Amino acid sequence: MKKVVGRKEKFGSSSKREARFFWKGILFASPWLIGFVCFILLPVCLAFYYSFTDYNLFNEPAWVGLKNYKDAFKDQYVWKGLKNTLYMVVISPIVGMVVSLLLALLLNQKNIPGLPFFRTVFYLPSLVPVVASVMLLTWLLNGHYGLVNQILGLIGIEGPAWLNDPKYTKISLMIMDAWRCGGTMIIYLAALRSVPASLYEAAELDGANGIKKFFHITVPCISPTIEFNVIMSMIGAFQYFTQGMLLVSVGGNQINGGPGNSLLFYNLYLYQNAFSYFKMGYACALAVLLFLIVMVTTALTRKLSDRIVNYDVE
Repeated sequence: MKKVVGRKEKFGSSSKREARFFWKGILFASPWLIGFVCFILLPVCLAFYYSFTDYNLFNEPAWVGLKNYKDAFKDQYVWKGLKNTLYMVVISPIVGMVVSLLLALLLNQKNIPGLPFFRTVFYLPSLVPVVASVMLLTWLLNGHYGLVNQILGLIGIEGPAWLNDPKYTKISLMIMDAWRCGGTMIIYLAALRSVPASLYEAAELDGANGIKKFFHITVPCISPTIEFNVIMSMIGAFQYFTQGMLLVSVGGNQINGGPGNSLLFYNLYLYQNAFSYFKMGYACALAVLLFLIVMVTTALTRKLSDRIVNYDVE
């Protein structure tokens, strides 16, 4: 009986000690928890509520039900912005993956002199802020005096009006994204370093060439990293705003999305409704729809990747 009581007392003291550790953990995490509630959870809940109201910052919110959502489905600019955004979501991650993976493969070689220098050079553009990158882009791709068109002119090619032609505006932004892919390149480089060398040695004994080793060893081994980078790039493409904001003038009573509205991204149109026209209720409805679209797209991507991503590489 004494032993049983002793065990109970020991168990009770252990539970109290764990409880103290738990509340200490909550105390240390409380600044983050308070910030999460105040700056993320509460605004999300308020946005969901305001999406069902007619609210313009100056008057009390008036309940209108699903009117904002119905108007969104009828709004041609919503569909235009969604089309431009989805174009970047589909194409930009692929371009970024190809460029950053190629750079990582080149920098993973052992017989190239000055590798630390080249790694630094290719990584530095990722540290340049988006605003500075866009300003540099407008100078390089200017149709009249841009450096890119001047170089093309030296070899007899007439350069396009990159930022003034609807056919090339999004291509110009993808060029900028590819230039700033240093962070993704570093992640791929780390993944390549983790591929077991014994796999390549065994493949060489079987007579496999470089292409076969890449597609049958490298790609399967780094497929989780590819999945991560693609999903993060897609989410980032859904958040396209700063680039379009800087390349077009926002304000007034007219929608402005650049030449042919080719730069009218979904978030830019959302911003215009919220802070140019003060249609907060409608803007919140657009934000909720974007949240649902991102969630569904991410879930579908994860579902598809489960079939093609190899998580069992040792």
